Amino acid sequence: MTERSPQAYGQPPRDGGLLTRLLEVDGLAVEFDTRKGPLRAVRGVSFHVEACETLAIVGESGSGKSVTAQALLGLVPSRARITAGSIAIEGRDVTGLSDAEWRELRGERIAMIFQDPLSALNPSLTVGYQIAEMFRRHRGTGRAQARRYAAELMAQVGIPDAARRLDDHPHRFSGGMRQRVMIAMALALDPVLLVADEPTTALDVTVQAQILRLLRQRREADRLGMIIISHDLGVVARVADRVAVMYAGQIVETGTVPEVYGRPAHPYTLGLMRAVPALRGTGSTLTAIEGQPPDLAEPPTGCSFHPRCPLARERCREEAPEPRELSHGRAVTCHFAEEVLDDA
Repeated sequence: MTERSPQAYGQPPRDGGLLTRLLEVDGLAVEFDTRKGPLRAVRGVSFHVEACETLAIVGESGSGKSVTAQALLGLVPSRARITAGSIAIEGRDVTGLSDAEWRELRGERIAMIFQDPLSALNPSLTVGYQIAEMFRRHRGTGRAQARRYAAELMAQVGIPDAARRLDDHPHRFSGGMRQRVMIAMALALDPVLLVADEPTTALDVTVQAQILRLLRQRREADRLGMIIISHDLGVVARVADRVAVMYAGQIVETGTVPEVYGRPAHPYTLGLMRAVPALRGTGSTLTAIEGQPPDLAEPPTGCSFHPRCPLARERCREEAPEPRELSHGRAVTCHFAEEVLDDA
């Protein structure tokens, strides 16, 4: 696959290979208006992403992963709002940007691969038009040149006979090929940050492996900072450097993949690991996490996980734990993390 240079298509040059903090999220909170009152979908979330690094955000459905991703791109739904915290992209606080400022930033500095490419792509427009539109709107590129760029990008993400397929509509592509089109669109303007929300959902294992390999190649070639949103711990193990575990709108544990997978420090993380066959080994007994995630319109007192936690005690029911560092880069939100480590 032919690689693009950092200044291809007129993009600004990169940082010369230096490690750079591309994203800093501090105390992010997002609320939805509901009939019951405010629903706190994201509660005090903090994390960062460096250049050429992949952070995975994992957790059950409804844990706040996708809402966090939407907030990073200024795409919070109209019935929701950011109520606290900050988001800095390359040192610039973007939480107060106008719609026009966000339109300039998206694609140029941060881009997103959406969960369902068939829904994200416009079914009435050809894929070539949709990719080329990025160059026409953001770069002022002429129609013919933008079309050539689109064909080149489609070829780079592994779409055969790209020039001919420019005029095909999304329904003419398989699920894996549609996901490649989405990746081409996300990479078109050479962003520094890429957010991938469940990028391999509904793909068979062979296509899934191809998509993950492609994302790794683009990260290394362009020094991208990447965030993978997933509930698939197997996918995370293959692509991520660090992992943040979300539960009930909060990050309950962070660390490198070997640290978190090898010795979980939060009961919820330990429960997730024990429920995955590939991580437990042949013949191992799988243990489900009992109960259901809490209603965030009426969250429980104390630790949000205590109604489902086998280690819960009176302190857990009364006192919400604060995030604390176990070692450099390793943090957990649990009163009894040391006991969990021993159990793991």
